[in-house]
Amino acid sequence: MEHKHFKIFKPYGYLSQFKYELKRKKKLLGEFYDFPEGTMAIGRLDEDSEGLLLLTTDGKVSNDIRSKKVEKEYYVQVDGVITEEAIQQLRDGVEITVNKDKYKTKPCKASKIDIPTLPKRAKKIRDERHGPTSWASITVSEGKFRQVRKMTSVVGFPTLRLVRVRIGDITIKDLDAGSVEEIFI
Repeated sequence: MEHKHFKIFKPYGYLSQFKYELKRKKKLLGEFYDFPEGTMAIGRLDEDSEGLLLLTTDGKVSNDIRSKKVEKEYYVQVDGVITEEAIQQLRDGVEITVNKDKYKTKPCKASKIDIPTLPKRAKKIRDERHGPTSWASITVSEGKFRQVRKMTSVVGFPTLRLVRVRIGDITIKDLDAGSVEEIFI
């Protein structure tokens, strides 16, 4: 069997899955493309997160990409003007809660960035009257539940918008929200 691999720009408000068994109606990935049977998401993005999501029919590829060897880069819009001190704390690793236990994140790459060019989000973040916001790039090689959101919150700058822009060498360049592209891994 020849395996297929895809990249998708997951928009805000969609689940990183194909089936949802609970009662509430949810938006799912299968609405964007006629994916082959057995297609699975490699990792996840929360319903309120956006950006690059890789899909595959090959479980081995999924396992390799989810390993700690592959970097994941996120652009994060935060509440307030993020300081160099906060950026350094992110780089050094911060203590977050994972499954009710304290966990110190591994050192990562972090920097303040200019406002990136991204597709418009389906739901407005907030009105400028509520104060300034700023953007950071955070690159991690681990992926704990809501890790990046927890990291920015711990250093005093809660996440308003989170967009994954890169997994390894694969980027969201030239993809619009909801776009799907077959790729070769």
